[in-house]
Amino acid sequence: MIEGILVFLFAMLIGSFLNVVIYRIPKGESIMFPASHCGSCNTPLKWWHNIPILSWIFLGGKCGFCGSKISVRYPIVELLTGLIGVVIYIKLGFAWYIPFVFFSFASLFALSIIDIDYMAVPDSVNVAALLFALIQPDFLHAIMNATIAAGGLFLLGFVSSKISNREAMGSADIIVAGTMGALLGFPLFFIALFLSAILALIPTLIWRENGVPFVPFLALATLIVYFFDTNAQLIVNKIIYG
Repeated sequence: MIEGILVFLFAMLIGSFLNVVIYRIPKGESIMFPASHCGSCNTPLKWWHNIPILSWIFLGGKCGFCGSKISVRYPIVELLTGLIGVVIYIKLGFAWYIPFVFFSFASLFALSIIDIDYMAVPDSVNVAALLFALIQPDFLHAIMNATIAAGGLFLLGFVSSKISNREAMGSADIIVAGTMGALLGFPLFFIALFLSAILALIPTLIWRENGVPFVPFLALATLIVYFFDTNAQLIVNKIIYG
């Protein structure tokens, strides 16, 4: 219980950092400098302004200096990152590679928010998610799975592009596929792809004219399948073989 709470608190701190990544990376700004500041008045924040969730609540969702409204998305990102950390902890315990798995999923989460905002994902965060995913007990196996998943999606996109005469698969999707392959292996990679398509079905039908970012569904499906790995495979086997 205590360990889970500590993991949650640590993960929320990472969530606070993710807010910086989500805000600055798409704008081409440094995530290190300058220090955290108000987006409206540019006043540097005090340390007590950066306490995950609590600072937003105590400040009433407003800047402590100029009173400008602070988006509720900041504490939501921190909370969800904390929950991701707990999910990974429940799955792996204190395995030596748990930080890398968590950082990979945290990076996928940041990618998801950026994709929602800009319908694009930055390569720096995307590659970071992949590199973190590769750091596992069976490093070579993770590299092989990532290569097969990314290579397979690249070939699929290449063939589809030739048939449709337009780009069918972006490089960002291929890197995400590599991350999924490294984290899940096979056949769980295919299960996650199928689940992501199911999750995206209704939003795609509703907002098809504006386009729907797909990375959030890939990331969510990957987390679900990673957590329920054995059960997910049993369900698929039941559906296929009865």
